Amino acid sequence: MSPDTVLTEPEWRAREEAHTTRMRPWTEPRQERRSRGEKHPVLDFLFTYYSLPPSQLERWQPGPGVLLTGEGIRRFLDRTGYVETADGVHADPVLPPKRARMARYVLSLLEATASRPPRLNCFGLHEWAMVYRHPPDQVRHAQLPLRLGSGGTDDVVQSLDIRCGHYDAFRFFTEQARPLNTLQPTRETQRDLDQPGCLHVGMDLYKWAYKLGPLVPSELLGDCFELAADVRVLDMRASPYDLSDLGYSPVRIETAAGRAEYARQQAAFTRRAAPLRERLIALYRELLATTEVGSESH
Repeated sequence: MSPDTVLTEPEWRAREEAHTTRMRPWTEPRQERRSRGEKHPVLDFLFTYYSLPPSQLERWQPGPGVLLTGEGIRRFLDRTGYVETADGVHADPVLPPKRARMARYVLSLLEATASRPPRLNCFGLHEWAMVYRHPPDQVRHAQLPLRLGSGGTDDVVQSLDIRCGHYDAFRFFTEQARPLNTLQPTRETQRDLDQPGCLHVGMDLYKWAYKLGPLVPSELLGDCFELAADVRVLDMRASPYDLSDLGYSPVRIETAAGRAEYARQQAAFTRRAAPLRERLIALYRELLATTEVGSESH
């Protein structure tokens, strides 16, 4: 369980600066908007639905198996999950019991998802089902107009098959839309239904990364975050909302051409997410194996 990589202070400081610089195009605008009391219907989701604060997203961490050396390492000891040795500071790779239980569940979810072929025929209708037959002033983004109006939006929902299998999207459907879904996902069936073509399943890789706290390398966290940010844009471009004032052109899934474009982008995100999912699976397996060895040694 000893760290197998040693980083000198110039090395880890360079990685730290690179990660912070990489994340600031998202974190700084978010903080500026909050200071002005402004909302962004596309990008705020990355910091509201997903709960990692901008300051923690910016903060670099090495992940497991890395020993940090140099005079500046003691500030890592101000954080939870780091230990000091005679040679330096590293993240403690043994998961606490609560996090270990979470890790076992997440690993089973990631493995089950990775074992399935992607399904690319949902066309982003989950966002439409979230406003179906809803009073305009009660929809989630009431400040945004609907491209087709309320009646046109309802017509699209009624004319196309809704095939949403992701519980955390389905739970926001309106009551009138839920019976129209060909699936009725629950939290208990999530491992059975999550599939790699789902945009929300791809975005959730970011959540499964930051749930590991100090034990996820920031480089992997950043990759998962950037994927989530890009997927979120498609998610909202394919929604019923008019985002033209924010500079987003619509993916018109109410048309055959729009549905084809959505499926092409969905397939590209599926390919991009696959290696990130595999990296997370490998990390979760390694940490759980280390935790089991650590528990046996006590």
